[in-house]
Order: sequence, then structure tokens, then C-alpha cells
Amino acid sequence: MAPNENKPVPSPSGARGGQVIAPSRRLLASWQRSEEYGVSAEAVDPAWAGSVAHDSLFYQCGQEVLMGLHQTLANEPLSLMLTDANGLVLNRFSGDTSLLRALDKVHLAPGFAFSEREAGTSGLGMALADRTPSLVRAEEHFSASLRTYTCAAVPVIDPLSGRLEGSVNITTWSKSSPELLLALAQSAASNTAALMLAKSGGHRPKAGPKGGVFRVQRGRVEPGAGTLRAMSPDWTEALDRAALALAKNRVVAAVGEPGSGRATLLGQAIRQARPGSRILCAAAPEPEDVEAWLSLWTPELTKPDTAVIVENVDLLPAWAAQELSTRAAAAVQTLPAPAGSPASITWAMTAEDLGAVPQPLAASVETVVPVPALRERPTDVMPLARYAARQSRMRDVDFTAAAEYALTGYGWPGNVDELFTMVNDAAMRTETIDVRHLPSRLVGRAGPHLTRIEAVERDEIIRCLSRPGITVAAAANELGLSRATIYRRMARLGITAPK
Repeated sequence: MAPNENKPVPSPSGARGGQVIAPSRRLLASWQRSEEYGVSAEAVDPAWAGSVAHDSLFYQCGQEVLMGLHQTLANEPLSLMLTDANGLVLNRFSGDTSLLRALDKVHLAPGFAFSEREAGTSGLGMALADRTPSLVRAEEHFSASLRTYTCAAVPVIDPLSGRLEGSVNITTWSKSSPELLLALAQSAASNTAALMLAKSGGHRPKAGPKGGVFRVQRGRVEPGAGTLRAMSPDWTEALDRAALALAKNRVVAAVGEPGSGRATLLGQAIRQARPGSRILCAAAPEPEDVEAWLSLWTPELTKPDTAVIVENVDLLPAWAAQELSTRAAAAVQTLPAPAGSPASITWAMTAEDLGAVPQPLAASVETVVPVPALRERPTDVMPLARYAARQSRMRDVDFTAAAEYALTGYGWPGNVDELFTMVNDAAMRTETIDVRHLPSRLVGRAGPHLTRIEAVERDEIIRCLSRPGITVAAAANELGLSRATIYRRMARLGITAPK
């Protein structure tokens, strides 16, 4: 993990009473990445990105928080900054003119990109790379030109989408006391996220990644019991491509929206390519839990006939991605090689975008398989629903025509994850899933203001419309309504007419 020993590296600060505190694992990893990026150890030369966009909710909320904080700290030798997820400095506040002039000399100013790739190890660079609060003192910076400063930065996560929006960065002189700097940055980042949530219309925040590890034991699967059949061409083509690559011992990344079925597809592909394998799935946790998470499951990489799926690798801290790549490479060396073939491990990963996966993990990917969102492949809804129901009850579960109509007509903003959760809940309550077993949002605007009579009316209209080939006029005639009346009621109840 240490940088090249032939090249001088920054000496860690933190001398106390003649003792030098050893650099942390994260700091060493950041130095190594900085060296690999080709960052100068003498002077930073960040790229100028031009004018900064001011129309995002993140920028508006961060600006408001930092302006308020600046008014309180106007006489302190601090510079408050907001950056985007790529390290682009969006704004800067400080009442210390000498500090501002000094920061201008190293280009730590609005419009300049200051990520690890451009400027090497710094507080904001590490905070964005590792998605966790970071404090970098004077001599801990990779570039000598930054060692007159100490900086603390904290990432800001969108409370609704869970995506990294950017960071709050606070920079001061290296001789200043840094003890409260990180706490101040954490408070500002937390207030920014809270303000974003408050201005988003009262939506509930998205839960952070819980992480987790589970195994799918090897064994013979009955036909149809653990597989997905009659899926759309988009799914089957992606599945075949992934299976072919895995059969050739290539590292595969399934990319697409969270919850779109990326891990499910990879699991099916492994079953197709390596029928006798034991599958282990590991979902990335919060940054502070990553070390224990890695220690829990990475020893499985060295076991023969084991395939691993690592989910959401784009959420991993950069140091963890680097460590995972190292452990995977080491695992290959311990496995016996088949006659005439090099040793290999079977593993794959999921991410929303390969470009967001930290190096060198992204570089290890040999085959990228896009997985479309569920709303783009509506014919997959019922095969997935039946698969989810069977996984819940370990036997086939029936669906009424009305339930199928409601499921296939929904937009699935939560993708396959939302479908599985919904069907699993319904399957545990009945042997035949009907529209009444599904959440009201699938079948109309059935919120707290819908009366019991209106709910019955809604269900009856859906039952009539769900029959193959029926028209709205025929449904109206069966229900004893005029065509105009049924259309009005469908609009009031949020029911979509069959196509």
C-alpha cells in the first residue's frame, strides 16, 4: 500500500513530544493514488473548469449554510468552500485577505478542480474519494505547495437519492489548531443535507447503504425454481453476454440504476456459466464499516468453486477499492491452476456507472453489461414477480388478472427492488395475489382520502379492464356506467386505460 520507496513521500505531521505519528492506512492509500495520477510532489496545477453552475439544490443550500457560518466566523483565519462531487470548487468565503491571496496562488479557488487526480492528497480530495470526513494536516499533503495549510472536508450526500453531491471544505493555516476544524465541517455538511431535504417537499430521506454478506449455496436447482424465464430480449441478451464473459474467467460489471436487477442478473449468469459454484454476494456498507466488511468475506475469494458478486462498488471508498483489488489479485495466486490454464477467480460487481468506480477496481473490469431500468422493459414485470413470489414461498404463487394489470401498468421508480419487496409482502399473506394485496399506489390515487366504497369501485373497474381484449366502453357497459362516467371515475381514481 505504501508509495514507491524510491520516490520521497510526504512525511506525516503529528509530531508530539518528539514522536511522529505514523500515517493512517487511508493517507498512505491517498499518497499512492496521487503518485499514480502523476501529481507533482512540488506544486499543484489543477485544471480550470470555467464558470460554475449555480442552479442545483445542493449549491443553493450549501451557499446558504456557508454564508451563515461565514458571518459567525468572519474574523477567523478560515476559508469555507463548497465543491461538487468531482472536486470542482464552487464558492469560497473568508474574511482573511492574506489567506485568500495565498489560496489563489495554489488555485484553491472557484472554477478550479481540486480532486486527488488534480491536486493529490488534500482534505477535500480524500473526503470525496473515500466518502468520509477527512482531516489533512500540513505535511500530510502530497504536494509541497499545500503544506502551509490544514484542511478538513466532509462529503455531502443527497438525502433523497443517496448520491454524492460534493463536499464542504474548511482550510486554515497549518500553524492553526485543527481540533475543531473537522467538527465544524461536519456540522456544515449535515446542515446542508438537512436543508436540501427540507426544500425537497418533505420527501422521506433515503436510507444509507446497510451493507451485508450472504451466501447462495451450491446445489441442483429444480427447473424453473431458481431461474427467470420468458424474459425480454434486453434481459436475455445481457444475461447471455455476462454468462459468456464469466465462463471465460473475465471480471464482469453490471451497470444501471440501483434496484434494476443487476445482482439478480449476475447471479443467473453465474448459475449459467458455473453451475456447481457457490455464490457469495457482498453489498457495500457505510464507509466506517468497510474494513470489517472486507475482513468478513474476502477470505472466501481463495476458496475453489466460489463465485463472488460485489454490489454497489461505486459507493466504496477509494482505499477500499484499492484494497479489494489487491486481495483479489492475491487470491488468484493461492488458487490451483487448471491444466493448461492460468488460475482465476469468478467474480463480478454492480455499479450505477463504471466511471464512478474507484481505480484500480474499475480497471479490473473486462466486460461491462448494461442493465436497463424495469420501466424500460415492462414485459419483465410478471416473470420477475413470479420469481420473487416463488422465492418467498418456495412454491408457485398465482396472480389474478387484476393484479397483473396493476403490476404491469406501474412505473416502478424503485425498479426491481421495489417489485420484489411488494411481491414478497403480498406472497406471505396469500396463495393468490390479487389487487387488494398490493399497495394502493399501483392501482390509483388510493391515499388516506380514498373511502372504502371508492376503493371497492376502483378494484371493480380494474378487474373489468384487466381482462384480455376488453375496451373501456365494454367495461362501462358491464358495470352499468356510461362511457363518460367511467372515464371521469378512472381519472379521479388514477386508473390508466388499457392500450
